[in-house]
Amino acid sequence: MFCLECGSTDKKMIGDICIDCFLKDYQMIQIPHRIEVQICSHCNSKLEEGKWLDENIPEEEVIYRALEKNITINDLVENEIINLKIEQLKGTIAICYVEILGEVHGQKIDENHDVEVKILKSVCPTCSKIQAGYYEAVIQFRAHNREIKNEEYELADKAIERILIRQSKVDKLAYCPQIATLKEGRDYYIGSLKTARKVGESLKDEFGGIIKESPRLISEDKSTGKGLYRIWISIRIPEFEIDDFIKYENRILQVKSINKNRIIGTDIKTAKNHTIPMKHLEDIKLLKKANEIETTTIISKSPKNLQILDPSDYSAVDLELKDGFQDYNIGDEIKLIKIDNYIYLVN
Repeated sequence: MFCLECGSTDKKMIGDICIDCFLKDYQMIQIPHRIEVQICSHCNSKLEEGKWLDENIPEEEVIYRALEKNITINDLVENEIINLKIEQLKGTIAICYVEILGEVHGQKIDENHDVEVKILKSVCPTCSKIQAGYYEAVIQFRAHNREIKNEEYELADKAIERILIRQSKVDKLAYCPQIATLKEGRDYYIGSLKTARKVGESLKDEFGGIIKESPRLISEDKSTGKGLYRIWISIRIPEFEIDDFIKYENRILQVKSINKNRIIGTDIKTAKNHTIPMKHLEDIKLLKKANEIETTTIISKSPKNLQILDPSDYSAVDLELKDGFQDYNIGDEIKLIKIDNYIYLVN
């Protein structure tokens, strides 16, 4: 049997031609001489089949991935090794070298291709939103019946920053394009609703309080006729703070703990702890602030009573000696709070 192209009779045959003639025009891979890749100039995400993918990767990696995606290896190739190299990068054009080492019908082949990759810069929809200061939700940070303190603002800012840093790994719109400080509190504008809800929960974890959402119609999508909404998320933290005195269900409590789900307070009459679900926040009345606690002197002590000086007029007042105060002695200073003209001793 002889090769129909060269007439050789002593070589391996592939169909009607010898292996040498077969390999003469054979290509192990197909790859275009010019490849165009559209990427976002801000985040380096790549437009592929109508979707923006692979964000925040270096431009060189974008080029290598474009080369890999456009290589088609022929079925006869075995044990292939592909080497890619960017020979030169001129502005938005990369001159690339593609080498493949492989075997076809037992013959080792080394094949080279020169490929030009053109980078087309544009802006993806998400980065376009970010550049325009787009936001989907507003966090309204408020306190019930009081102004928010500077240290509370600082804690809130840090809590929000932590959430935004964590969420930015999975949500490009996890950012805060605007903060507005108002008399009644502070508004944080958040890029995505999903992240805004996590921010709200973080503030609730930090301060306690109640979260409410309210959508607001901002415009209408002309193509669909559907309304476009933004969500206002209100987080209202308690009027009272740790060590303040509150009234709940006819009990006078000194606040000992506040978290996202409950308030724990100590009854100043019985010294027993009571838990109030956060959902009953609006049923709690603030009676006295911790800074209204006064100090006085013990002037007399009996097995059942302590006699103190009323700090308002220095008159002698007899009080029942309750558990927790037995170690006090005449001449010691002791703390008290006056509520509805009645004096309560506090630790």
